[in-house]
Amino acid sequence: MLSDQEIFQAVKVMRREYPEAGTTLTADTHFHFLLAVILSAQSTDQSVNNLTPALFARYPTPRDLAAAEPDEVEPYIQKLGLYHNKAKYLVNCSRKLVTDFNSQVPRTLKELTSLPGVGRKVADVVMAECFAIPAFPVDTHVSRVARRLAMVPPKATLLAIEKRLMEAVPRDKWLDAHHSMIFWGRYRCMARNPRCNDCPLLQICITGQQNVM
Repeated sequence: MLSDQEIFQAVKVMRREYPEAGTTLTADTHFHFLLAVILSAQSTDQSVNNLTPALFARYPTPRDLAAAEPDEVEPYIQKLGLYHNKAKYLVNCSRKLVTDFNSQVPRTLKELTSLPGVGRKVADVVMAECFAIPAFPVDTHVSRVARRLAMVPPKATLLAIEKRLMEAVPRDKWLDAHHSMIFWGRYRCMARNPRCNDCPLLQICITGQQNVM
């Protein structure tokens, strides 16, 4: 396993290669950003961005969406996977925002994860992006990169990965590290055909060394 220093150094290499790495979801309010993150589960950010302008225009506030039924929302998001369930999440999440949080997106992990459709990863993203609260969201890209580079054991849970990365990376660098690892997973260390041959981290990556043999 990589040490704390090696993990942080690897993240710095990723940041140098992708200095522009940041959220690629677009939204005009905290409420709409929350919806976009919920929709991004098992979908690309670009596919979400393609359809959210019409969704956001139709439902500008939590109260507007809370008054809808899921089948009214489905046409706006039907190009995404799992759109039946996601429509239910959006409506029920909005209803809880109205009834429990005065139509405001809450700021704490406990409150956010009480919302339908919001797990720890979604909550972490919202806290970090909307409220600048330090968090280290772990998605499929972050988990794949962390496992391949032996930052964590191969079967580490998402929570274990999050905790390990938070230990190794300084608190004020968590969000940058999260984005850097996402971009690394999207454009360098892809699930299929990772670009190992010219990878600047090849010397510390056993997985990559095996791939180029």
